[in-house]
Amino acid sequence: MKAAVFHGPHQPLTVENVDIDEPQDREVLVRTVASGVCHSDLHFVDGYYQFPAPAVLGHEAAGIVEKTGKAVSYVKPGDHVIACLSVFCGYCEECMSGHPNRCSNRAATQRPRDGKQRLSWKGQPMRQFADLSAYAEKMLVHENALVKITNEIPLDRAALIGCGVTTGMGAVLNTARIEPGSRVAVFGCGGVGLAAIQGARIAGARQIIAVDQFESKLALARRLGATDSVDASNRNPVEAIKELSGGGVDYSFEAVGNSKLAEQCFECIKPGGTATIIGMIPVGQKVELDGPKFLTERRIQGTNMGSNRFRIDMPRYIDYYLQGRLNLDDMISRRGKLEDVNEAFRAMKAGEVARTVLMFE
Repeated sequence: MKAAVFHGPHQPLTVENVDIDEPQDREVLVRTVASGVCHSDLHFVDGYYQFPAPAVLGHEAAGIVEKTGKAVSYVKPGDHVIACLSVFCGYCEECMSGHPNRCSNRAATQRPRDGKQRLSWKGQPMRQFADLSAYAEKMLVHENALVKITNEIPLDRAALIGCGVTTGMGAVLNTARIEPGSRVAVFGCGGVGLAAIQGARIAGARQIIAVDQFESKLALARRLGATDSVDASNRNPVEAIKELSGGGVDYSFEAVGNSKLAEQCFECIKPGGTATIIGMIPVGQKVELDGPKFLTERRIQGTNMGSNRFRIDMPRYIDYYLQGRLNLDDMISRRGKLEDVNEAFRAMKAGEVARTVLMFE
């Protein structure tokens, strides 16, 4: 099959032939139909996070089941599915306590390191990114990496739910659990930030302030539910948010992965407010906060993939889309082919797109 091979940080991905194994007992072979290009992959390409090469990146995808292992009962060939990087074992303490996104026994869903791997390139085993490797014509995954979905939703839209939508909306609805009537600020209007904005709208926020440095992205944010916007390229966002909200917001969300923005995310909340950091702040970077602010019961917290239980959450998000309450159509800025993956990274860094989706058919 064709796949985009990661050779290490600061190098372009190359589209090459990669071998994929047959599914074992609880594994599923999925034909990839659409794969979103997410900022998390770019963190590894740019070297902010490390991952061994060679590997196949990609983790936001939807497709159709081609073949299943003999112990698989959840899906069958022909089923439409979304893949999710929150692969869960189903029986560790985190899974059993209702937090499968924090599964502590993912090794149970992987192949042994000393055995045959799912992917190989030029006769050598390859690492599978996020247990998915979605920049490829096919994915071989554990069945607990998949959710079966209705055929009513186009698979390019469904792919967005695999990461960006679940992460952004989940941070609002599951992690922060905002109340109706809240004032909200969202830093960063890429795919995750736009999903957070839509989550806040669905949850009944009365004010949603979008922050970005690109007017085109702010315009899209307003179309998707932001009531106000702040151009951070020419204005201090903390001052602007406090002015717009009358002193500070109840909830704020950082959807970029930048330590300075995380600090601003905390600074813009009012006493008793909560700042949630969604983005992947690079390894080694620190977030510095004003200590006395904690005496006002301000809080800062992290989130992992929107605190999801993806087999519950993703069908809900699909219903929102089919009901016209969640706009996925406008979140796709461009569509391309697998060979366009490096251009998609460039466009993302330049702020030209919310999401590029790679199409395989």
